[in-house]
Amino acid sequence: MDENEQTIAVASGNPVKIAAARAGFQLMFPLLRFQVVSVVVASDVSSQPLSDEETLTGALNRVNHAVSANPTADFWIGIEGGVQTLAAELGAFAWVVVRSRSGLGKARSGTFFLPPVIADLVAQGMELGHADDLVFKQSNSKQAAGAIGLLTDNAVDRRQLYEQAVVLALVRFKNETLYQQSSPGT
Repeated sequence: MDENEQTIAVASGNPVKIAAARAGFQLMFPLLRFQVVSVVVASDVSSQPLSDEETLTGALNRVNHAVSANPTADFWIGIEGGVQTLAAELGAFAWVVVRSRSGLGKARSGTFFLPPVIADLVAQGMELGHADDLVFKQSNSKQAAGAIGLLTDNAVDRRQLYEQAVVLALVRFKNETLYQQSSPGT
């Protein structure tokens, strides 16, 4: 492999997460080529994370498991979608964690609020993707447009929502020297 080709191990088999990882890396590092490999690993959190903290923990766990499963990659990325009640509404978002040998980058996607009919199904224990499928009469929407795509008629889909968070998590790697410096006065 040449120095301009990097391997990214995506801690998921979901094609939306894989595409978001590839697109985010390509936006941030347009002169590099990326080989993207899927590494299906557990998040070690509930299938529907119900808080910001649990969602971030799931993304961190995925990254760490991906490192163990594919230790020769250049980058490992975990993407975990979650929900959290905020001001009596259920907000949906994702955490993205990127790891390399030199550090860890993290970012959270934008948050959007779910309609009560979907929020009620999630509150009853249903995973968001299954609730979306039931309400919108879809099948496996979490591997396609996701809740955000269904709610916006694909003005923003799940890949786009995750892609922006991937870019934000890569800020640390795009500006490596700034993140290795001490703060002024320390």
